Amino acid sequence: MSAVNGSRASLASLADVLAAAGRHAELPPCDVETATRMRESVAVLAKALVADEPVYGVTRGFGPFVVYDADESAVAQGRSLISHLASGQGRPLDPGISRLVVWLRLMSMRQGYSAVSPEFWHVLADLWNQGFTPAIPRDGTVSASGDLQPLAHAALSFAGDGEAWIPQPGGGWKPAPADEALRAAGGHAVEWPAREALAFVNGGSVALAVTISNHQQVARLNRAVAVLTARIVDLLGASLEAYHPGISIVRGQTGQARAAEWIRLDVPASFARDTTRPLQEPYSLRCAPQVLGAVLDQLAATEQILLREATGCTDNPICFQGELLHGGNFHAMPVGLASDQIGLCLQQVAFLAERQLALICAPATNGGLPLMLTPRPGAGSGLAGVQISTTSFVSRIRQLLYPSSLTALPTNGGNQDHVPMALNGANAVTDAVELAWHVVGSLAVGVTQLAALKRRPIGTGGLWAELARISPPLAADRPLAKEVSLAADLVAGHAAELLSIETATGRYAMADDR
Repeated sequence: MSAVNGSRASLASLADVLAAAGRHAELPPCDVETATRMRESVAVLAKALVADEPVYGVTRGFGPFVVYDADESAVAQGRSLISHLASGQGRPLDPGISRLVVWLRLMSMRQGYSAVSPEFWHVLADLWNQGFTPAIPRDGTVSASGDLQPLAHAALSFAGDGEAWIPQPGGGWKPAPADEALRAAGGHAVEWPAREALAFVNGGSVALAVTISNHQQVARLNRAVAVLTARIVDLLGASLEAYHPGISIVRGQTGQARAAEWIRLDVPASFARDTTRPLQEPYSLRCAPQVLGAVLDQLAATEQILLREATGCTDNPICFQGELLHGGNFHAMPVGLASDQIGLCLQQVAFLAERQLALICAPATNGGLPLMLTPRPGAGSGLAGVQISTTSFVSRIRQLLYPSSLTALPTNGGNQDHVPMALNGANAVTDAVELAWHVVGSLAVGVTQLAALKRRPIGTGGLWAELARISPPLAADRPLAKEVSLAADLVAGHAAELLSIETATGRYAMADDR
Protein backbone atom coordinates (compact mmCIF):
# COMPACT_ATOMS: atom_id res chain seq x y z
CA MET A 1 0.00 0.00 0.00
CA SER A 2 1.32 3.45 -0.89
CA ALA A 3 2.03 6.10 1.72
CA VAL A 4 -0.91 8.23 0.66
CA ASN A 5 -3.32 5.34 0.43
CA GLY A 6 -2.23 4.13 3.85
CA SER A 7 -2.98 7.51 5.40
CA ARG A 8 -6.37 7.67 3.72
CA ALA A 9 -7.27 4.20 4.96
CA SER A 10 -6.68 5.21 8.58
CA LEU A 11 -8.39 8.61 8.32
CA ALA A 12 -11.91 8.14 7.06
CA SER A 13 -13.39 11.52 7.99
CA LEU A 14 -12.44 15.04 8.95
CA ALA A 15 -13.44 14.16 12.50
CA ASP A 16 -10.67 11.52 12.39
CA VAL A 17 -8.20 14.18 11.23
CA LEU A 18 -9.16 16.51 14.07
CA ALA A 19 -8.85 13.69 16.59
CA ALA A 20 -5.43 12.67 15.24
CA ALA A 21 -4.21 16.26 15.55
CA GLY A 22 -5.88 17.02 18.89
CA ARG A 23 -4.24 18.56 21.90
CA HIS A 24 -3.37 15.27 23.58
CA ALA A 25 -2.72 13.29 20.39
CA GLU A 26 0.75 12.06 19.46
CA LEU A 27 2.35 11.51 16.10
CA PRO A 28 3.73 7.97 15.97
CA PRO A 29 7.38 7.55 15.04
CA CYS A 30 8.23 6.55 11.51
CA ASP A 31 8.10 2.81 11.09
CA VAL A 32 10.69 0.99 8.99
CA GLU A 33 8.63 1.25 5.79
CA THR A 34 8.01 4.97 6.23
CA ALA A 35 11.62 5.72 7.11
CA THR A 36 12.83 3.74 4.10
CA ARG A 37 10.50 5.62 1.81
CA MET A 38 11.68 8.97 3.18
CA ARG A 39 15.34 8.03 2.77
CA GLU A 40 14.69 6.93 -0.80
CA SER A 41 13.37 10.39 -1.59
CA VAL A 42 16.46 11.94 0.01
CA ALA A 43 18.57 9.73 -2.26
CA VAL A 44 16.65 10.94 -5.33
CA LEU A 45 17.49 14.53 -4.43
CA ALA A 46 21.11 13.66 -3.70
CA LYS A 47 21.42 11.96 -7.09
CA ALA A 48 20.06 15.07 -8.82
CA LEU A 49 22.54 17.27 -6.98
CA VAL A 50 25.48 15.01 -7.88
CA ALA A 51 24.38 15.20 -11.50
CA ASP A 52 24.37 18.99 -11.21
CA GLU A 53 20.68 19.19 -12.11
CA PRO A 54 18.91 22.44 -11.24
CA VAL A 55 16.70 21.99 -8.17
CA TYR A 56 14.24 24.68 -7.17
CA GLY A 57 15.04 26.23 -3.81
CA VAL A 58 18.15 24.10 -3.32
CA THR A 59 20.49 25.02 -6.17
CA ARG A 60 18.27 27.84 -7.45
CA GLY A 61 16.52 30.72 -5.75
CA PHE A 62 12.88 31.03 -4.74
CA GLY A 63 9.95 32.30 -6.79
CA PRO A 64 11.04 34.67 -9.56
CA PHE A 65 14.64 34.26 -8.34
CA VAL A 66 14.71 30.70 -9.71
CA VAL A 67 16.91 32.01 -12.53
CA TYR A 68 19.66 32.73 -9.98
CA ASP A 69 21.91 30.38 -8.07
CA ALA A 70 21.04 29.65 -4.46
CA ASP A 71 23.30 30.29 -1.49
CA GLU A 72 26.06 27.71 -1.21
CA SER A 73 24.99 27.09 2.39
CA ALA A 74 21.78 25.04 2.58
CA VAL A 75 21.10 26.38 6.07
CA ALA A 76 21.62 29.98 4.99
CA GLN A 77 19.30 29.40 2.03
CA GLY A 78 16.65 27.90 4.30
CA ARG A 79 16.96 30.74 6.76
CA SER A 80 16.59 33.23 3.92
CA LEU A 81 13.37 31.52 2.84
CA ILE A 82 11.58 31.62 6.19
CA SER A 83 12.94 35.09 7.00
CA HIS A 84 11.81 36.92 3.87
CA LEU A 85 8.39 35.28 4.01
CA ALA A 86 7.73 36.28 7.63
CA SER A 87 5.48 39.18 6.69
CA GLY A 88 2.21 37.86 8.10
CA GLN A 89 -0.01 40.06 10.22
CA GLY A 90 -3.21 39.89 12.23
CA ARG A 91 -4.27 38.02 15.31
CA PRO A 92 -2.85 34.53 15.78
CA LEU A 93 -4.82 31.47 14.85
CA ASP A 94 -6.42 29.46 17.63
CA PRO A 95 -3.81 27.12 19.17
CA GLY A 96 -5.86 24.07 18.19
CA ILE A 97 -5.81 25.21 14.57
CA SER A 98 -2.07 25.85 14.78
CA ARG A 99 -1.50 22.32 16.04
CA LEU A 100 -3.51 20.99 13.12
CA VAL A 101 -1.45 23.14 10.71
CA VAL A 102 1.83 21.61 11.91
CA TRP A 103 0.33 18.12 11.94
CA LEU A 104 -0.73 18.53 8.31
CA ARG A 105 2.74 19.66 7.25
CA LEU A 106 4.36 16.76 9.09
CA MET A 107 1.95 14.29 7.53
CA SER A 108 2.80 15.67 4.09
CA MET A 109 6.54 15.47 4.74
CA ARG A 110 6.45 11.87 5.97
CA GLN A 111 4.78 10.60 2.80
CA GLY A 112 8.20 10.08 1.29
CA TYR A 113 7.97 12.48 -1.62
CA SER A 114 9.66 15.56 -0.10
CA ALA A 115 13.29 14.49 0.35
CA VAL A 116 13.05 15.07 4.11
CA SER A 117 14.93 12.59 6.27
CA PRO A 118 13.14 10.72 9.06
CA GLU A 119 15.73 12.10 11.50
CA PHE A 120 14.81 15.71 10.73
CA TRP A 121 11.12 14.84 10.73
CA HIS A 122 11.39 13.31 14.20
CA VAL A 123 12.87 16.50 15.62
CA LEU A 124 9.75 18.42 14.61
CA ALA A 125 7.35 15.62 15.52
CA ASP A 126 8.88 15.18 18.98
CA LEU A 127 8.43 18.88 19.69
CA TRP A 128 4.82 18.72 18.49
CA ASN A 129 4.21 15.69 20.70
CA GLN A 130 5.53 17.66 23.67
CA GLY A 131 2.97 20.39 23.01
CA PHE A 132 5.12 22.90 21.13
CA THR A 133 2.67 24.97 19.10
CA PRO A 134 3.74 27.97 17.01
CA ALA A 135 1.75 31.20 17.19
CA ILE A 136 0.72 31.74 13.57
CA PRO A 137 -0.65 35.07 12.25
CA ARG A 138 -3.75 34.55 10.16
CA ASP A 139 -3.36 37.21 7.44
CA GLY A 140 -0.97 37.88 4.58
CA THR A 141 -0.85 34.89 2.22
CA VAL A 142 -2.33 34.25 -1.23
CA SER A 143 -2.20 30.44 -0.72
CA ALA A 144 -0.59 29.89 -4.12
CA SER A 145 2.85 28.45 -3.32
CA GLY A 146 1.12 27.25 -0.22
CA ASP A 147 0.39 29.46 2.76
CA LEU A 148 3.94 30.75 2.68
CA GLN A 149 3.73 33.62 5.16
CA PRO A 150 1.94 31.92 8.07
CA LEU A 151 3.97 28.74 7.60
CA ALA A 152 7.18 30.77 7.59
CA HIS A 153 6.19 32.22 10.95
CA ALA A 154 5.58 28.69 12.19
CA ALA A 155 9.01 27.60 10.93
CA LEU A 156 10.61 30.59 12.64
CA SER A 157 8.95 29.56 15.90
CA PHE A 158 10.65 26.17 15.61
CA ALA A 159 13.89 28.11 15.06
CA GLY A 160 13.33 29.98 18.32
CA ASP A 161 12.09 33.26 16.81
CA GLY A 162 8.71 34.84 17.27
CA GLU A 163 6.08 33.42 19.58
CA ALA A 164 4.52 30.08 20.45
CA TRP A 165 1.84 28.71 22.72
CA ILE A 166 2.59 26.88 25.95
CA PRO A 167 -0.14 24.46 27.12
CA GLN A 168 -1.44 25.16 30.61
CA PRO A 169 -2.46 22.55 33.19
CA GLY A 170 -6.05 23.85 33.30
CA GLY A 171 -6.51 23.32 29.57
CA GLY A 172 -5.72 26.77 28.25
CA TRP A 173 -2.73 28.15 26.37
CA LYS A 174 -0.28 30.89 27.21
CA PRO A 175 1.58 32.91 24.56
CA ALA A 176 5.32 33.05 25.11
CA PRO A 177 8.55 33.74 23.24
CA ALA A 178 9.29 30.80 20.98
CA ASP A 179 12.63 30.01 22.62
CA GLU A 180 10.90 29.79 26.00
CA ALA A 181 8.24 27.48 24.57
CA LEU A 182 10.94 25.28 23.04
CA ARG A 183 12.62 24.92 26.40
CA ALA A 184 9.27 24.10 28.01
CA ALA A 185 8.87 21.31 25.45
CA GLY A 186 12.34 19.99 26.23
CA GLY A 187 13.74 21.00 22.85
CA HIS A 188 16.02 23.52 21.21
CA ALA A 189 15.99 25.75 18.15
CA VAL A 190 15.75 23.98 14.81
CA GLU A 191 18.05 24.81 11.90
CA TRP A 192 16.19 24.72 8.60
CA PRO A 193 18.15 23.57 5.51
CA ALA A 194 16.65 24.80 2.26
CA ARG A 195 14.86 21.60 1.17
CA GLU A 196 13.36 20.98 4.61
CA ALA A 197 12.30 24.60 4.97
CA LEU A 198 10.65 24.54 1.56
CA ALA A 199 8.88 21.25 2.33
CA PHE A 200 7.43 22.86 5.46
CA VAL A 201 6.18 26.13 3.96
CA ASN A 202 4.90 24.66 0.67
CA GLY A 203 1.24 23.69 0.74
CA GLY A 204 -2.02 25.32 1.75
CA SER A 205 -2.11 23.65 5.14
CA VAL A 206 -3.14 26.76 7.05
CA ALA A 207 -6.14 27.34 4.80
CA LEU A 208 -6.83 23.61 4.99
CA ALA A 209 -6.75 23.53 8.79
CA VAL A 210 -9.07 26.52 9.08
CA THR A 211 -11.41 25.09 6.43
CA ILE A 212 -11.59 21.71 8.18
CA SER A 213 -12.62 23.47 11.38
CA ASN A 214 -15.18 25.56 9.49
CA HIS A 215 -16.58 22.45 7.81
CA GLN A 216 -17.26 20.85 11.17
CA GLN A 217 -18.83 24.04 12.52
CA VAL A 218 -21.20 24.33 9.57
CA ALA A 219 -22.20 20.68 10.04
CA ARG A 220 -23.13 21.50 13.65
CA LEU A 221 -25.00 24.64 12.60
CA ASN A 222 -26.96 22.60 10.08
CA ARG A 223 -27.86 19.97 12.68
CA ALA A 224 -28.82 22.64 15.20
CA VAL A 225 -31.24 24.31 12.79
CA ALA A 226 -32.84 20.94 12.04
CA VAL A 227 -33.46 20.49 15.78
CA LEU A 228 -34.99 23.95 16.09
CA THR A 229 -37.07 23.42 12.95
CA ALA A 230 -38.64 20.32 14.47
CA ARG A 231 -39.39 22.26 17.64
CA ILE A 232 -41.14 25.01 15.68
CA VAL A 233 -43.20 22.45 13.74
CA ASP A 234 -44.26 20.87 17.02
CA LEU A 235 -45.09 24.14 18.78
CA LEU A 236 -47.06 25.56 15.86
CA GLY A 237 -48.76 22.29 14.95
CA ALA A 238 -47.59 22.63 11.36
CA SER A 239 -48.21 19.87 8.85
CA LEU A 240 -45.74 16.98 8.91
CA GLU A 241 -46.37 16.15 5.25
CA ALA A 242 -43.40 18.26 4.16
CA TYR A 243 -41.12 15.81 6.00
CA HIS A 244 -42.75 12.61 4.75
CA PRO A 245 -40.11 10.16 3.44
CA GLY A 246 -41.99 9.81 0.16
CA ILE A 247 -41.20 13.39 -0.79
CA SER A 248 -37.47 12.70 -0.50
CA ILE A 249 -37.73 9.29 -2.16
CA VAL A 250 -39.20 10.65 -5.37
CA ARG A 251 -36.48 13.29 -5.63
CA GLY A 252 -33.58 11.01 -4.78
CA GLN A 253 -31.41 13.51 -2.89
CA THR A 254 -29.75 11.76 0.05
CA GLY A 255 -29.11 14.90 2.07
CA GLN A 256 -32.75 15.94 1.81
CA ALA A 257 -33.86 12.50 3.02
CA ARG A 258 -31.55 12.72 6.01
CA ALA A 259 -32.63 16.24 6.96
CA ALA A 260 -36.30 15.32 6.65
CA GLU A 261 -35.74 12.33 8.91
CA TRP A 262 -33.97 14.49 11.47
CA ILE A 263 -36.98 16.79 11.62
CA ARG A 264 -39.58 14.03 11.50
CA LEU A 265 -38.02 12.00 14.29
CA ASP A 266 -37.54 15.04 16.51
CA VAL A 267 -41.26 15.80 16.49
CA PRO A 268 -42.67 14.01 19.57
CA ALA A 269 -45.16 11.17 19.33
CA SER A 270 -47.70 13.36 21.14
CA PHE A 271 -47.70 15.85 18.25
CA ALA A 272 -51.12 17.10 17.14
CA ARG A 273 -51.63 19.07 13.94
CA ASP A 274 -53.32 22.46 14.29
CA THR A 275 -56.04 22.31 11.66
CA THR A 276 -56.13 26.10 11.49
CA ARG A 277 -52.63 26.14 10.06
CA PRO A 278 -52.33 26.58 6.28
CA LEU A 279 -52.14 23.55 4.04
CA GLN A 280 -48.64 24.63 3.03
CA GLU A 281 -46.32 26.49 5.39
CA PRO A 282 -43.89 29.22 4.25
CA TYR A 283 -40.75 27.89 2.66
CA SER A 284 -38.62 28.44 5.78
CA LEU A 285 -40.53 25.52 7.34
CA ARG A 286 -41.82 23.55 4.36
CA CYS A 287 -38.53 23.57 2.44
CA ALA A 288 -36.20 23.09 5.41
CA PRO A 289 -35.28 19.53 4.29
CA GLN A 290 -34.41 20.82 0.83
CA VAL A 291 -32.18 23.58 2.21
CA LEU A 292 -30.54 21.66 5.06
CA GLY A 293 -30.27 18.57 2.88
CA ALA A 294 -28.54 20.47 0.09
CA VAL A 295 -26.03 21.70 2.66
CA LEU A 296 -25.49 18.14 3.87
CA ASP A 297 -24.72 16.98 0.33
CA GLN A 298 -22.27 19.82 -0.25
CA LEU A 299 -20.57 19.15 3.08
CA ALA A 300 -20.23 15.48 2.15
CA ALA A 301 -18.64 16.40 -1.18
CA THR A 302 -16.23 18.96 0.25
CA GLU A 303 -15.28 16.60 3.07
CA GLN A 304 -13.83 14.16 0.58
CA ILE A 305 -11.86 16.91 -1.16
CA LEU A 306 -10.47 18.18 2.13
CA LEU A 307 -9.72 14.67 3.36
CA ARG A 308 -7.72 13.90 0.22
CA GLU A 309 -5.79 17.14 0.70
CA ALA A 310 -5.11 16.32 4.36
CA THR A 311 -3.70 12.89 3.55
CA GLY A 312 -1.74 13.78 0.42
CA CYS A 313 1.56 15.50 -0.25
CA THR A 314 1.59 19.22 -1.06
CA ASP A 315 5.13 20.21 -1.94
CA ASN A 316 7.42 21.23 -4.80
CA PRO A 317 9.53 19.67 -6.12
CA ILE A 318 8.57 16.09 -5.29
CA CYS A 319 10.38 12.79 -5.65
CA PHE A 320 8.31 10.14 -7.39
CA GLN A 321 9.50 6.70 -8.53
CA GLY A 322 13.10 7.84 -8.77
CA GLU A 323 12.38 11.14 -10.51
CA LEU A 324 12.62 14.67 -9.19
CA LEU A 325 9.55 16.50 -10.50
CA HIS A 326 8.92 20.25 -10.48
CA GLY A 327 5.26 21.24 -10.48
CA GLY A 328 2.61 23.06 -8.50
CA ASN A 329 1.20 20.75 -5.82
CA PHE A 330 1.30 23.60 -3.32
CA HIS A 331 -1.49 25.53 -5.10
CA ALA A 332 -4.47 25.59 -2.71
CA MET A 333 -7.32 25.87 -5.20
CA PRO A 334 -8.94 22.60 -4.03
CA VAL A 335 -9.11 24.08 -0.53
CA GLY A 336 -10.12 27.54 -1.75
CA LEU A 337 -13.09 26.33 -3.78
CA ALA A 338 -14.18 23.97 -1.00
CA SER A 339 -13.99 26.84 1.49
CA ASP A 340 -16.03 29.11 -0.76
CA GLN A 341 -18.68 26.42 -1.07
CA ILE A 342 -18.76 25.84 2.68
CA GLY A 343 -19.27 29.57 3.12
CA LEU A 344 -22.20 29.57 0.72
CA CYS A 345 -23.71 26.68 2.66
CA LEU A 346 -23.23 28.59 5.90
CA GLN A 347 -25.13 31.56 4.53
CA GLN A 348 -28.05 29.35 3.59
CA VAL A 349 -28.30 27.86 7.08
CA ALA A 350 -28.09 31.27 8.74
CA PHE A 351 -30.63 32.73 6.32
CA LEU A 352 -33.03 29.87 7.00
CA ALA A 353 -32.70 30.38 10.76
CA GLU A 354 -33.28 34.12 10.43
CA ARG A 355 -36.41 33.53 8.35
CA GLN A 356 -37.72 31.03 10.90
CA LEU A 357 -37.24 33.59 13.66
CA ALA A 358 -39.19 36.12 11.61
CA LEU A 359 -41.95 33.52 11.09
CA ILE A 360 -42.45 32.83 14.80
CA CYS A 361 -42.31 36.55 15.66
CA ALA A 362 -45.13 37.53 13.27
CA PRO A 363 -48.81 37.05 14.28
CA ALA A 364 -49.71 36.17 10.69
CA THR A 365 -47.49 33.08 10.80
CA ASN A 366 -47.13 32.23 14.51
CA GLY A 367 -50.77 31.34 15.02
CA GLY A 368 -51.97 34.73 16.21
CA LEU A 369 -49.56 35.08 19.11
CA PRO A 370 -48.38 38.61 20.00
CA LEU A 371 -45.96 40.44 17.70
CA MET A 372 -42.35 39.72 18.66
CA LEU A 373 -43.60 37.15 21.17
CA THR A 374 -44.04 39.71 23.92
CA PRO A 375 -46.81 39.05 26.45
CA ARG A 376 -47.21 42.83 26.85
CA PRO A 377 -47.52 44.42 23.38
CA GLY A 378 -46.85 48.14 23.57
CA ALA A 379 -45.59 48.07 27.13
CA GLY A 380 -43.05 45.52 25.98
CA SER A 381 -41.28 44.80 22.67
CA GLY A 382 -40.21 41.19 23.23
CA LEU A 383 -37.78 39.93 20.61
CA ALA A 384 -37.81 43.07 18.45
CA GLY A 385 -34.19 43.90 19.22
CA VAL A 386 -33.09 40.29 18.79
CA GLN A 387 -34.73 40.03 15.38
CA ILE A 388 -33.13 43.27 14.20
CA SER A 389 -29.74 41.95 15.26
CA THR A 390 -30.22 38.72 13.33
CA THR A 391 -30.93 40.78 10.23
CA SER A 392 -27.61 42.54 10.77
CA PHE A 393 -25.79 39.25 11.35
CA VAL A 394 -27.05 37.72 8.10
CA SER A 395 -26.20 40.87 6.16
CA ARG A 396 -22.66 40.82 7.54
CA ILE A 397 -22.34 37.11 6.77
CA ARG A 398 -23.16 37.85 3.15
CA GLN A 399 -20.58 40.62 3.02
CA LEU A 400 -17.94 38.28 4.40
CA LEU A 401 -18.71 35.34 2.13
CA TYR A 402 -18.05 36.82 -1.28
CA PRO A 403 -16.07 33.95 -2.86
CA SER A 404 -12.38 34.53 -2.24
CA SER A 405 -11.52 32.68 -5.44
CA LEU A 406 -13.00 35.66 -7.30
CA THR A 407 -10.61 38.11 -5.63
CA ALA A 408 -7.30 36.82 -7.01
CA LEU A 409 -4.51 39.19 -8.00
CA PRO A 410 -1.21 38.24 -9.69
CA THR A 411 1.83 38.78 -7.48
CA ASN A 412 5.47 37.79 -6.85
CA GLY A 413 6.82 39.51 -9.93
CA GLY A 414 4.33 37.65 -12.12
CA ASN A 415 5.56 34.25 -10.94
CA GLN A 416 2.37 33.68 -8.98
CA ASP A 417 0.04 34.88 -11.71
CA HIS A 418 -2.90 32.67 -10.66
CA VAL A 419 -3.63 32.47 -6.95
CA PRO A 420 -6.54 31.03 -4.91
CA MET A 421 -6.66 33.32 -1.84
CA ALA A 422 -7.76 30.23 0.11
CA LEU A 423 -6.79 31.40 3.60
CA ASN A 424 -8.41 34.80 3.08
CA GLY A 425 -11.62 32.97 2.29
CA ALA A 426 -11.29 30.49 5.15
CA ASN A 427 -10.72 33.30 7.65
CA ALA A 428 -13.84 35.05 6.38
CA VAL A 429 -15.85 31.85 6.82
CA THR A 430 -14.53 31.58 10.39
CA ASP A 431 -15.79 35.09 11.12
CA ALA A 432 -19.12 34.25 9.49
CA VAL A 433 -19.44 31.07 11.59
CA GLU A 434 -19.38 33.17 14.76
CA LEU A 435 -22.14 35.39 13.40
CA ALA A 436 -24.18 32.37 12.30
CA TRP A 437 -24.13 31.00 15.83
CA HIS A 438 -25.52 34.36 16.97
CA VAL A 439 -28.40 33.81 14.53
CA VAL A 440 -29.00 30.27 15.76
CA GLY A 441 -28.82 31.41 19.38
CA SER A 442 -31.40 34.08 18.59
CA LEU A 443 -33.69 31.49 17.04
CA ALA A 444 -33.25 29.23 20.07
CA VAL A 445 -34.31 32.08 22.38
CA GLY A 446 -37.27 32.76 20.08
CA VAL A 447 -38.34 29.11 20.13
CA THR A 448 -38.08 29.13 23.93
CA GLN A 449 -40.30 32.20 24.22
CA LEU A 450 -42.74 30.62 21.76
CA ALA A 451 -42.97 27.54 23.99
CA ALA A 452 -43.58 29.77 27.02
CA LEU A 453 -46.47 31.59 25.33
CA LYS A 454 -47.86 28.24 24.21
CA ARG A 455 -47.59 27.06 27.85
CA ARG A 456 -45.93 23.92 26.60
CA PRO A 457 -44.59 21.58 29.32
CA ILE A 458 -40.82 21.24 29.07
CA GLY A 459 -40.00 18.62 31.67
CA THR A 460 -37.04 18.77 34.03
CA GLY A 461 -34.20 17.75 31.74
CA GLY A 462 -33.05 17.90 28.15
CA LEU A 463 -32.46 20.68 25.69
CA TRP A 464 -35.78 22.50 26.01
CA ALA A 465 -35.66 22.58 29.80
CA GLU A 466 -32.11 23.95 29.68
CA LEU A 467 -33.12 26.63 27.20
CA ALA A 468 -36.07 27.59 29.42
CA ARG A 469 -33.68 27.96 32.33
CA ILE A 470 -31.37 30.18 30.26
CA SER A 471 -34.23 32.26 28.84
CA PRO A 472 -37.27 32.35 31.17
CA PRO A 473 -40.59 33.82 30.00
CA LEU A 474 -40.53 37.52 29.14
CA ALA A 475 -42.69 38.95 31.90
CA ALA A 476 -41.02 42.27 31.04
CA ASP A 477 -38.39 43.38 28.56
CA ARG A 478 -34.80 42.68 29.56
CA PRO A 479 -31.38 42.59 27.83
CA LEU A 480 -31.23 39.36 25.83
CA ALA A 481 -27.67 39.41 24.49
CA LYS A 482 -26.34 37.03 27.13
CA GLU A 483 -29.28 34.67 26.70
CA VAL A 484 -28.64 34.52 22.96
CA SER A 485 -24.97 33.72 23.58
CA LEU A 486 -25.71 31.03 26.17
CA ALA A 487 -28.42 29.52 23.98
CA ALA A 488 -26.02 29.36 21.03
CA ASP A 489 -23.41 27.54 23.13
CA LEU A 490 -26.01 25.11 24.45
CA VAL A 491 -27.44 24.31 21.02
CA ALA A 492 -23.95 24.02 19.50
CA GLY A 493 -22.92 21.49 22.10
CA HIS A 494 -26.15 19.59 21.65
CA ALA A 495 -25.76 19.46 17.87
CA ALA A 496 -22.19 18.22 18.21
CA GLU A 497 -23.36 15.48 20.56
CA LEU A 498 -26.12 14.41 18.19
CA LEU A 499 -23.73 14.21 15.25
CA SER A 500 -21.25 12.22 17.32
CA ILE A 501 -23.92 9.72 18.32
CA GLU A 502 -25.20 9.43 14.78
CA THR A 503 -21.69 8.87 13.43
CA ALA A 504 -20.93 6.24 16.05
CA THR A 505 -24.21 4.33 15.78
CA GLY A 506 -25.35 5.03 12.25
CA ARG A 507 -28.74 6.01 13.68
CA TYR A 508 -30.43 9.35 14.15
CA ALA A 509 -30.30 10.73 17.68
CA MET A 510 -33.31 12.40 19.27
CA ALA A 511 -33.04 16.10 20.00
CA ASP A 512 -34.45 15.81 23.51
CA ASP A 513 -35.32 13.27 26.16
CA ARG A 514 -38.93 12.22 25.77
